[in-house]
Amino acid sequence: MTMTQTLSKLVMKKEELSILPAFHCPTGYRIRHFQSGDERNWEDLIRLSYTREVKFAQKIGNHTPFYPDRILFICRGEQPVATATAWDTGKEGSMSWYLHMVGVLPEYSGKGLGFAASLAALHKMKEEGGDAAFLETDDFRLPAIRIYLKLGFQPVHMDESHPARWERILQVVRG
Repeated sequence: MTMTQTLSKLVMKKEELSILPAFHCPTGYRIRHFQSGDERNWEDLIRLSYTREVKFAQKIGNHTPFYPDRILFICRGEQPVATATAWDTGKEGSMSWYLHMVGVLPEYSGKGLGFAASLAALHKMKEEGGDAAFLETDDFRLPAIRIYLKLGFQPVHMDESHPARWERILQVVRG
């Protein structure tokens, strides 16, 4: 691979949504879904947690149909501090539900909010009839990968680079 080539996204899959741990919002926080006017809150949260600009309209808002109840926020008071989306890709089969755009404000990391937001999204998928879920991530998102493993996601090898990359990552996250 040359320096100009980028690595493909890593893929993880959770085979079963039928058995999930109970959702408990962390003490001092509350969960809610997207409301009119939350576009900027979502963009700010994603920009700070991903350290890049992502436009809500392009990533989520302009897709039809649009389901605001599948975009979840964990809030401290009125301030959204974590988010995750239960995304239905519309594809047939068990790869149709996608854990999408999980983010936590940096000053709130390490408080279990990424786990809570992801679990809430998985519960939403199950409630909507989903039976399995997948996600995409990057090699350097080790805290997120730890959360996904804890939630029962497993690596999927989608291209020839994945086995070696996953081997390195799992050695680090499983310690």
